[in-house]
Amino acid sequence: MSSSRRVSQLAYWSILVAFAVMGIKFVAWWLTGSAALYSDALESIVNVIAAIIAWIAIGISNKPADRNHQYGHQKAEYFSAVVEGVLIVLAALLIFYSAYGALSVDHQIVAPVQGMLVNGIAAAINAFWAWLLISTGAREKSPALLADGRHILADVVTSIGVLAGLILTIATGWIVLDAIMAFVVGANVLREGWKVVASSVDGLMDVALDAEEAKLIEDTILANATGAIEVHDIKTRASGPVSFVEFHLVVDGSMSVKAAHGICDRIEAAIHSVVAGAKTTIHVEPDSKEKDSGLKIS
Repeated sequence: MSSSRRVSQLAYWSILVAFAVMGIKFVAWWLTGSAALYSDALESIVNVIAAIIAWIAIGISNKPADRNHQYGHQKAEYFSAVVEGVLIVLAALLIFYSAYGALSVDHQIVAPVQGMLVNGIAAAINAFWAWLLISTGAREKSPALLADGRHILADVVTSIGVLAGLILTIATGWIVLDAIMAFVVGANVLREGWKVVASSVDGLMDVALDAEEAKLIEDTILANATGAIEVHDIKTRASGPVSFVEFHLVVDGSMSVKAAHGICDRIEAAIHSVVAGAKTTIHVEPDSKEKDSGLKIS
């Protein structure tokens, strides 16, 4: 199975998992009447919407380059992640509203043990699914899967906090703690929303590859540029699963186009072997264009 198909299938199954977990959480709230559990259930609605958006975005990103999108459609995943971040923020505001209502209205918590067990099942499912999405998203360089996985992981932390707060409420008899925990849930959700938006905007702004990968590319260029004089102005950027690399390659002014092209082919093949899916652009220049800041070829 291809990488893009694997990512797309996982995104599709995320929708079904999100619906299932949402149903379980609303059952937990229905059993108990807990404001904190209700807030947790409300946040799961966002998980469903986010999973649908991620699946659509991944489908768009897998489309090949066309006349109007000559560099491909990979950035669709970043838009998906930004939208998900905004939805998370909206969910946090909804939770704050619900918690405020719980503070001003007396409510009772019934069947707390059953409710906590049901919510615990939802948290366990989410924990496994978050791990699967994050590990696959990192391996396949899918911003949409990573954003969805981090969101669900935050949901797991939220659920644990809700359960801890519910236990404390039952132990002390202070019902107000239930509403206070709902506010804590909202604050955590708001924080995660900001993190998702910030990381996605970086991708839309053509953030460079991380330092380790950039160093690997630089070493690969130098090791495979025999016959050239130097390289300079190495630039990189990430667009979903695709890495773009460009640089200037200085050769002897008397070198033939065929010989210079042969060096470029060798470098491109080497970069592709260490960074899967890399797109490399090389600008060949004569020795009169050498720069003091350039990297010399030994």
